Amino acid sequence: QVQLVESGGGLVQPGGSMRLSCAASGITFSMYVMSWYRQAPGKQREFVATISVGDSTNYADSITGRFTISRDNAKNTVYLQMNSLKPEDTAVYYCKATGFSRVYWGQGTQVTVSS
Repeated sequence: QVQLVESGGGLVQPGGSMRLSCAASGITFSMYVMSWYRQAPGKQREFVATISVGDSTNYADSITGRFTISRDNAKNTVYLQMNSLKPEDTAVYYCKATGFSRVYWGQGTQVTVSS
């Protein structure tokens, strides 16, 4: 079965950095568009970043210049490098795989930015 497993979340101080990972299994990873979304308490889930099969990237305005999405097809893993973190980045971060008319989500990892 398909599994997307996020890791790397936790508590970080404002201005700090963190790298999230999402390991995929059960799909031909290299043929899927991979994305990160996040959901803050009391808010709707929102788009953060995406990376295409050809490594083209797109970012939400709120994180452009601070976050970087990348993928390693040999490891079936997508990453989200987050720098200059702000308290408003606090959320559960979800990994999403899209391809062949199917969408898969991970279970999420909590990121808390606080002093």
